[in-house]
Amino acid sequence: HVQLVESGGGSVQAGGSLKLSCAASGNTAGVMSMAWFRQAPGKEREGVAATYIDGDGTYYADSVLGRFIISRNDTENTVYLQMNNLLPDDTAMYYCAARRAYGSIWRDPRRYDDWGQGTQVTVS
Repeated sequence: HVQLVESGGGSVQAGGSLKLSCAASGNTAGVMSMAWFRQAPGKEREGVAATYIDGDGTYYADSVLGRFIISRNDTENTVYLQMNNLLPDDTAMYYCAARRAYGSIWRDPRRYDDWGQGTQVTVS
């Protein structure tokens, strides 16, 4: 398994920025992709962005395209989510996820093997 620890959440005003971090440890050698998901109260968990370890492929939900950037530092086994021009609709618990099987359907949470505990983002 891979242990994932998120950090960087907080409360910001609309238009502000936050940068989330996800530190991975444990059996990271077999991880094929990493992703950020979010879940607001009463809503389903939705994919925000994903990055594939064996290439430079990155993917974004339409709602965050142009505002959020996913990146990673492979040396430090850390994935980041830079969030700019935040909107109240971005308010949610944000989760980091790791997946060992390769697949193109990045936004389905059922396809991920390991999850972090989440970090809260509140935009007012």
